[in-house]
Amino acid sequence: MMNLPPTAQNTKTSSWKARGQWIWSEYSVIVAFVVIVLIASMIDSHFASIDNLTNILRQVSIIGIISLGMTVVMLSGGIDLSVGAVLALLGTLSVSVLNATQSVFLALLAALAAGAIVGSLNGLMVTKGRIPSFIATLGMMASARSIVLYFAEGGSLSGKAEGYTVIANTEWLGLALPVYIFLFMTLLVYVLMHKTRFGRYVYAIGSNEKAALLSTIRVNRVKMGVYMLCSIFVAAAAVVESSRLNSISSASSGLSYELDAIAAVIIGGTRMSGGRGKVIGTFFGVLILGVLNNMLNLMNISPYLQGLVKGLIIIAAVLLQKKEQQ
Repeated sequence: MMNLPPTAQNTKTSSWKARGQWIWSEYSVIVAFVVIVLIASMIDSHFASIDNLTNILRQVSIIGIISLGMTVVMLSGGIDLSVGAVLALLGTLSVSVLNATQSVFLALLAALAAGAIVGSLNGLMVTKGRIPSFIATLGMMASARSIVLYFAEGGSLSGKAEGYTVIANTEWLGLALPVYIFLFMTLLVYVLMHKTRFGRYVYAIGSNEKAALLSTIRVNRVKMGVYMLCSIFVAAAAVVESSRLNSISSASSGLSYELDAIAAVIIGGTRMSGGRGKVIGTFFGVLILGVLNNMLNLMNISPYLQGLVKGLIIIAAVLLQKKEQQ
């Protein structure tokens, strides 16, 4: 076999290196997920059981739904810190309407409508008020938590109508209904972000807002849609959360959910600065968090340390993103 000249060898090596870097850039979250699953399977033989895997999917479904909305917001270059407190507020509203009307449909409709209103308020503060999204949604987080604590007097609110628990506790083919809701919403957001004009506009705004304005994109309108979509997804998660136990806690429901959602989105490869990221990355980011939490529980590690793990993962993911940009 004839040896290649040095220049040809260098070109071939560079080509393989570039291809490897592209594969890692595009599919690193999937590779990480497979590696973590294999490690977890070796650590504990119970991890790979069907019951445990379906349980992980059920547990991550609520955070997964919220993370999808957070993905859209972060792709636009913003952030929504209010998702946890808003979930508690919308869950309380849903249960209250349920108790007053005895109608599951009206409870669901009230939560979704209120979610759209909350999202529009966030959007107005960011667009018309020109308040940084971090500050605007931080204010909404404090306000929403305060309102729900006042309304419920710091306690919990339980549903008093039949049929509401069916939403979160129905199973089909061995999977709970929230899992199907999460999968359906993942597909919906994927199509929205990768196959529609709205999705292209969100990426454009996240990449360069000034250039998007010069391209006649209605930036404020798109941002309004982004925050409304996120809060509507939070409303869906609130219904699932309150339906699971037929109650909602004003103090603990949704607590630190914003950290979990942001962690899942960043692990999935979406940049904090916006403009780059994929919905499928968020999907696997959610699964990675679920597997890690489950693995820590199987290893009898204190749940109080799980926040430390998530924090370290966020820092590592951001450092990797910065390294890729250099």
